[in-house]
Amino acid sequence: MKTKIYKFKDLGKIITGKTPPTSKLELYGNEYQFITPSDIPTFTERYILSTERGLSKLGYNKMKSIVLPYNSIGVVCIGSTIGKICLTTSECITNQQLNSIIVNKERFDPLYLYYSIRSYIPKIQAITGGTGAGKSILNKTSFEELEIELYEEFGIQQKIAKFLSNYDDLIENNNRRIKILEEMAQKIYKEWFVDFKFPGHETTTFKDSPLGKIPNDWEVKPIEKLLIHQIGGGWGNEIKTDKYNTPAYVIRGADIPNGRQGCIENCPLRYHTSSNLKTRTLNENDIVFEVSGGSKGQPVGRTLILNKNLFNQFKNNVICASFCKLLRVDQTQIIPEYIYLHLLNIYNNGEIEKYQTQSTGIINFKFNFFLENEKILIPEQNIISKFEKIIKPIFDEIFLLGNKNQVLKQTRDILLPRLISGEINVENMEIQ
Repeated sequence: MKTKIYKFKDLGKIITGKTPPTSKLELYGNEYQFITPSDIPTFTERYILSTERGLSKLGYNKMKSIVLPYNSIGVVCIGSTIGKICLTTSECITNQQLNSIIVNKERFDPLYLYYSIRSYIPKIQAITGGTGAGKSILNKTSFEELEIELYEEFGIQQKIAKFLSNYDDLIENNNRRIKILEEMAQKIYKEWFVDFKFPGHETTTFKDSPLGKIPNDWEVKPIEKLLIHQIGGGWGNEIKTDKYNTPAYVIRGADIPNGRQGCIENCPLRYHTSSNLKTRTLNENDIVFEVSGGSKGQPVGRTLILNKNLFNQFKNNVICASFCKLLRVDQTQIIPEYIYLHLLNIYNNGEIEKYQTQSTGIINFKFNFFLENEKILIPEQNIISKFEKIIKPIFDEIFLLGNKNQVLKQTRDILLPRLISGEINVENMEIQ
């Protein structure tokens, strides 16, 4: 099996993206994807399925010279997320933070190139000074001159791509199942406790309450009356010292979306004082609630429940970050999943925004006001028991699938550099 050193410019046509003038609203729409670094979920997912913004037909025509076809490879080359990489799923355009390769498909399998470049990402980060604010830029000229060792034989390229792709296919299938299950849980919550179509609703009588008409045997309580503990998180130290000497993972607001899919791989392990951990260490079934750091189009209030199958993934203590709060539910009154689904519901319907405040460009949250004033409907125990029997297995399955994904990712990421480098001989491998 022969390999050869190629420059990136030998792999296909190199394109640097561009942002259309934001003042020209007619250039934006839903016809074509417009990819920016924030649209790439993690360093390890292949395809961009949706983007925060899109372009209209007019915008597409204005940017036609930099349009990327299906299965082009985009790499973030500036900013705090240098090295993020993706494959395109359709004709699209990127912003100026990405350099992209329109692959020469006569010589290279796009998936093989994607995996090869992904294994090369640490070198790109080393060249540019790593990730983080204020780091160097990898411009188009420098990007074109990067060198990478690749197999020349197309059949070998396809075999490696197929082998690694099998792992990603399983991961993506699990992610689709997770999404369906979470949507199912939210739909059941809304049907029972917003639309009042719970079992036996046909014969239920209603009474007045601060939330309007509710079933006679139900109550309304502020959220603070349903918690036995709540406290802000911490950040600790990156390096162990005499004072900061106890390790614990930290769940940040940015980790919540992946956490809801059972993915905790990006949560940093940091060092904390023992006194700080004493009251802030998270337990199984605690809820992490974001209270600061939101942005336009993304209000604060994102939330994550530490179901047992997610909690057990952490091989050390875990706390939430300073911009989040630990919420511990009084389970003698209500199940944590009910509170979690309530928080998801008011986030999704926009009610959460009434508790927000903005200063110096940062969106914060009136947390104490929220605790006192956010009223929650408490169903009678028989209904909650029925709800629990349905909803707990759904969340168990969500985070079990997430746990499986973690194992698949770890296995794939161990195999990736060994396959790409030739340490594992792929010539005689059987691919399912």
